[in-house]
Amino acid sequence: MTGKIKILVVGCGNMGTSHAQAYHEMEEFEIVGLVSRGDSKLLLNEKLNSNYPLYDDYASALVLTKPDAVCISTYPDTHEEYAIKAFEAGAHVFIEKPLADTVLGAQKVVDAAIAADKKLVVGYILRHHPSWIKFIELGRSMGYPLVMRMNLNQQSHGYMWDVHRNLMKSLSPIVDCGVHYIDVMCQMTNANPVSVSAIGARLTDDIPKDNYNYGQLQIRFDDGSVGWYEAGWGPMISETAFFVKDVIGPKGCVSIIAKDASKEGKSDSVESHSKTESLKVHYADINEQNEFIRNDEWVDLTDEPDHQELCNREQQFFLQAITEDLDLSKSMQDAVNSLQIAIACDESVKSGAIIKL
Repeated sequence: MTGKIKILVVGCGNMGTSHAQAYHEMEEFEIVGLVSRGDSKLLLNEKLNSNYPLYDDYASALVLTKPDAVCISTYPDTHEEYAIKAFEAGAHVFIEKPLADTVLGAQKVVDAAIAADKKLVVGYILRHHPSWIKFIELGRSMGYPLVMRMNLNQQSHGYMWDVHRNLMKSLSPIVDCGVHYIDVMCQMTNANPVSVSAIGARLTDDIPKDNYNYGQLQIRFDDGSVGWYEAGWGPMISETAFFVKDVIGPKGCVSIIAKDASKEGKSDSVESHSKTESLKVHYADINEQNEFIRNDEWVDLTDEPDHQELCNREQQFFLQAITEDLDLSKSMQDAVNSLQIAIACDESVKSGAIIKL
């Protein structure tokens, strides 16, 4: 591809704004339009101090702008349709997680990318975070099986409660957020999940009757590893231990210690969700008196990108995928697999059954 990559930005909320900021500052991209149903595109133009073309209708924008690539940061129930239309129009796609709101839909998106011979990058932002990459690396060094414990509960209020209520029109918290951490668990074990179970509770009438705003899932892997993830959204959610990220193995454990990001009042801050700050490494080695013979180690993380810098790195990877013709087949299948596990957990909540994978 020669010249700038013409990019159409669809969805101008939190993530769409961050991705648009990245394109705005990268000389390799040219934003040819901002698409949203409401006024968020106007606010984004103002934030960027720009005058990009604005569109209310995605299909029309796709025809009028003829983009080389499309960035999709809309609600999950539109992902499948929007991505497939982009591929049919000959565009590469960057799409926020989850890839779709059903497993079948996610596979259709992957199949459409392959058929069109275009790149599909899914917004698994933690895959571009050097601290999480280190966390996974150290977790693997603790031996197998692993016990993986993670949560991200959000005492959402104000604007973020509006965002979460809209998200729950499509998916539950353990699906929408859970795919991130399920993906991390799968990278840590490199084993196959064999079964899931999950529980959930509907703590408000302010969401659809068939959904729940608190959930916890458990996964069993074929190497004996297990993992759990907990997610709750809403003004009633506790901020006690809302930020837990650690992994335990026969040789010890590794924990993310985010002293600032886990403070009171930070649970619904998008900026805090990817913070790591430091890693604590504990070794299980003991002597004949059962006393530890190795001191705990602290890994201070010098390359600690903020949320915007992480989005910049995602878009640098998207650029690289396009210009260097990277093989994305594994990452695409990983996105389908993590969604399949999360959807199975959602089924377990609603049925009360253990789901075999």
